[in-house]
Amino acid sequence: MMPLDLLMFAGLIGCILLGFPVSFSIAGVATVFAFLGWAAGMMDIALLGALGQRVFGVLTNDVLIAIPLFVLMGVVLERSRVAEELLETMGRLFGGLRGGLGVSVVLVGALLAASTGIVGATVIAMGMIALPTMLRNGYDPRLASGVVCTAGTLGQIIPPSTLLIILSDVMSNAYQQAQFEQGKFTVETISVGQTFAAALLPGLTLVGIYIVYVLARAFLVPADAPPADTSDPRPDLGAIVGAIVPPILLIVAVLGAILGGVATPSEAASVGAVGAVLMAGYRNGVPKGLILLGAAALLLLAVAAGLAPVRLQRSDVTLVGWIQGVLYAGLALAGVAAILASLAHMARSGMLKPALTATMTVTAMIFATILTASIFSLVFVGLGGEERIEQILTAMPGGPTGALIFCMALVFVLGFFLDFVEITVILLPLIVPVLILMGHDPVWLAILLAINLQTSFLTPPFGFSLFYLRGAAPPEITTGHIYAGVAPFIALQLVGMAIIWLMPAIATWLPAAIF
Repeated sequence: MMPLDLLMFAGLIGCILLGFPVSFSIAGVATVFAFLGWAAGMMDIALLGALGQRVFGVLTNDVLIAIPLFVLMGVVLERSRVAEELLETMGRLFGGLRGGLGVSVVLVGALLAASTGIVGATVIAMGMIALPTMLRNGYDPRLASGVVCTAGTLGQIIPPSTLLIILSDVMSNAYQQAQFEQGKFTVETISVGQTFAAALLPGLTLVGIYIVYVLARAFLVPADAPPADTSDPRPDLGAIVGAIVPPILLIVAVLGAILGGVATPSEAASVGAVGAVLMAGYRNGVPKGLILLGAAALLLLAVAAGLAPVRLQRSDVTLVGWIQGVLYAGLALAGVAAILASLAHMARSGMLKPALTATMTVTAMIFATILTASIFSLVFVGLGGEERIEQILTAMPGGPTGALIFCMALVFVLGFFLDFVEITVILLPLIVPVLILMGHDPVWLAILLAINLQTSFLTPPFGFSLFYLRGAAPPEITTGHIYAGVAPFIALQLVGMAIIWLMPAIATWLPAAIF
């Protein structure tokens, strides 16, 4: 008879493949197997008493607060037509080159990844705008579909991204657990900032790999990626700056605040959400002077309050302190006025409610999965699954390298069937502590896993990017075109993982230099 812990894992995968809602499947399977284990004398049911503490820990986790704010930032930017303007401008800029439209899509995907981080919105926008243009200009449908799907997934590896936030929390907990098992009680952690810094260069490496592939294919098979029709004039410098600079400023503000140690991820995410709201107002009819004044006031307030903070509640506040307080209040009011004007315009135009609804939906899905995964992991450990996984990995031929290859292959295969959130919060807490105890660098390991999980968006039959593009693609694009188009890019993902494996400094140099 198969052990209950392995049967439990197989049962979860079976329920998900049958189409049951993920969160209910996780909680339901865990509950059933908890009572089976109790009835069989294999588990102490009192272990479930720790569930309340685990739930409380998730709900009070400061790191996870950043998730809804980053999601809101991405949704607002997606609805403010940033993607459309970027695609149009970059297409006119590079379209005259052989393979230029494909390169434009990859570059826009990278920019949107760093500013929105939402795969679905990016793939749908590029599928509706860039894909028809590529087909009209004679691009091979498979290449065009593959480029659009893959460029959209960059939102999972280029920070800030929801995947990296969840992965950072999981890796930090696993790293602490591994140190406790080593007898260390003064433990180190892995911050979101370290994970973001570690993912930056690997993400850009993947962008470079995609571009090289598109240009090489255009050179070797010119019919697959011909130059675009050059009847549209090339954009002037003002158009290029107007399309590219606003999202880049937002990227610099968010990532710069985190990597520079100025703000925590949650604080930086709030900066991103506010910046996205102001950008939406700027692009959609709010007086530009008011938006620019509000943005400048908030920036000046952040810098001034950081350099010269004032505490008005103290009894020894001087006249200079009161003057500072009044000036800071004025700057805050100017910023709030711009934010309220943008929100009011978004509400009148019908943009605000759908953005908030989408944010709540995505956030609820993520947190429901994280919370129910706490139940699953608790029962799995109670059934002896943690010890079994450690035995399996330590018995792997090849030692630590063999165990890592096995785990990466397991994550890759599960990515064909499961969502990245499920793999991250269910599987990784079980295997990562063992891998760290074997001597693998946790930051480097996090990036290898992040690229592997990013690939799950491309692998049929359940890759999310494939579904998004299938719904947004023109009728002449078939499912076969999409599947065939992503196949070489899945291979490129494996090449990217191999490069990071062979040259770990790509992932570890920047966080070591900053932190």
